[in-house]
Amino acid sequence: MSNIVAIVGRPNVGKSTLYNRLTESRKAIVDDYSGVTRDRHYGVAEWIGKTFTVIDTGGYVAHSEDVFEAAIREQVLIAIEEATVILFMVDVTTGPTDLDDSIADILRRSNKPVFVVANKVDNNQLVNELAIFYSFGLGDIYGISSMTGSGTGELLDEVVKHFKEADPEESKLPKYTIVGRPNVGKSSLINALIGTDRNIVTPIAGTTRDSIHIHYNQFGHEFMLIDTAGLRKKTKVKENIEFYSVMRTIKALEEADVVILMVDAVEGLESQDINIFHLAEKNKKGVVILVNKWDLIEKNHKTSKAFEDTIRDKIAPFSDVPIIFTSVVEKQRIFKAVEAASKVYENKLKKIPTSKLNDVMLPIIESYPPPSLKGKYVKIKYITQINGSSPMFAFFCNLPQYVKEPYKRFLENKLREHFDFNGVPIQIYFRQK
Repeated sequence: MSNIVAIVGRPNVGKSTLYNRLTESRKAIVDDYSGVTRDRHYGVAEWIGKTFTVIDTGGYVAHSEDVFEAAIREQVLIAIEEATVILFMVDVTTGPTDLDDSIADILRRSNKPVFVVANKVDNNQLVNELAIFYSFGLGDIYGISSMTGSGTGELLDEVVKHFKEADPEESKLPKYTIVGRPNVGKSSLINALIGTDRNIVTPIAGTTRDSIHIHYNQFGHEFMLIDTAGLRKKTKVKENIEFYSVMRTIKALEEADVVILMVDAVEGLESQDINIFHLAEKNKKGVVILVNKWDLIEKNHKTSKAFEDTIRDKIAPFSDVPIIFTSVVEKQRIFKAVEAASKVYENKLKKIPTSKLNDVMLPIIESYPPPSLKGKYVKIKYITQINGSSPMFAFFCNLPQYVKEPYKRFLENKLREHFDFNGVPIQIYFRQK
């Protein structure tokens, strides 16, 4: 189930600092891929074993005075609609401003859990200043310092209590979700897959109106297709398009087992596509890349190979993913996409017996041991797959802290070579033995 925490508030109250603190705390687990732009305003965070997405709305406001307030208000409305929990950030050193009051006004009318987070509580004197924010009528005030991180733990303890758990009934079938930039052909792909034979499609009652779950069962494949395309109910919100599509994509992506990322053949893989790809990877989702509108490209015998190489370069280091060239309008290779997604789903659930892992990997490690560091030699003695929703492997050794990233990548490549984890991110951990 996707849980989204949106940080809202006027400028300069410290939204980005809090965002960085929540998402960077996972640096140890999730390395930030070089070449991925730093201007993403959404990332993955984790607290007491619960993973969620954090969105810093501040990154999506146009900075000009007259549109400014309207833009902030609009974002708050979108956040109310899409987020699980809202953190309303204010500055204890200035007290409530008019803009704070008008944001509080909108939030009071929402039925979402809202936490008032008073930032810059950097000393004990300022704790007494918190009481003034009770005037918002939004309940408890959480005093934090996003610079030092004090108070964030207590805040998160409360936030995670409001997360939704997945519905076990629906979780039995694999879930595939189709994502991509606007006009890449998501709706057309869904229509082409479903065909006009609507009786094989049963929209599940009770699913939220913002993504339709379509039960697909034909040609030997059965899965839930999560359709997020074009399901926008026109609200009074004048579209803040970029922010809106990011929220929508994240929500769809988090519900999926396999993400089918549609790319426009004419425009190629753009930075927003790469961000979506890395977000899927961080969330340990299976990925299939569909290059649509392939019929519009002038081709010679090298075209698709060159195009594919370019994509793999851009998404590296995780480039072991299926790439399929389709034309939805001409119904070319669209079922190949379904087959690829099913194969990736199988790979995601694959369990390698411990004896087989050790038989294959230990001789490889013996021939190419980790490089020694400061005259110390790392000895890897034993490998096992850890239970999880995606492939994770523990390598037990004497000096886990000495194994560096390049060797980790080498091991990952060998696992892929021998066991076929095409389309699936692999996690590798080194443990003390």
